[in-house]
Amino acid sequence: MDATPDNDEAAAVRARYARRAGLGDRYHPLLVNVLLARQQRERALCALLRAHAGFDLAALRVTEVGCGHGDNLLELLRLGFAPAHLTGIELLAERHAQARERLPAATRLVLGNAVEADVVPGSQDIVLQSTVFSSLLDDAFQQRLAGAMWRWLRPGGAVLWYDFAFDNPRNPDVRGVPLARVRALFPQGRIQARRVTLAPPLARAAVRAHPALHRLLDVLPWLRTHRLCWIAKPESSEQGVRS
Repeated sequence: MDATPDNDEAAAVRARYARRAGLGDRYHPLLVNVLLARQQRERALCALLRAHAGFDLAALRVTEVGCGHGDNLLELLRLGFAPAHLTGIELLAERHAQARERLPAATRLVLGNAVEADVVPGSQDIVLQSTVFSSLLDDAFQQRLAGAMWRWLRPGGAVLWYDFAFDNPRNPDVRGVPLARVRALFPQGRIQARRVTLAPPLARAAVRAHPALHRLLDVLPWLRTHRLCWIAKPESSEQGVRS
């Protein structure tokens, strides 16, 4: 591998994810706190899609940066997106292989560094990232990736963003991405943002007491650790941010 800054950060990301292998089943989908968090996020996602994309989801072209095992793309398929209009990009070979096994053959999957991915500029209606940027500790690499994502979007398209808003003091391999940083990464974007996902340590403690306690605490936005953003690319030269 060439010793370029992008490849250096890609190698660092591989090492960070290798260290997370010891987490075991903490994020298994059958866990009550994981299930409740996914349901809450899906409700928020559906609200954004209703407001900005309408109901003809099968016509939209979507690329996901860091598609992992394919969970998010499977969710989009279930909501009505067309397999042939979905693309997933994954840096880690094992995750790419698992996604390939799970997703329809019509869905394009790309193995490699997303900054270098062959995506036609202006071809995508939505570019999705879920907890990718919080795993990138190099600011310049973050900016290059954001620039690539923005180029892929057609005018009027949007980046769909889900990520940690705050640092995790127990995990030096991740760094929260505050809204000010999102604005800096996409300075031309019109941003609609909302807080989602009850803080995971609090969520795990709550469900040990009773699942209803999780739902009660989740009502309070300041206990949520992630942001879900719709970052719209202007149809013209008009620019602006709202949150």
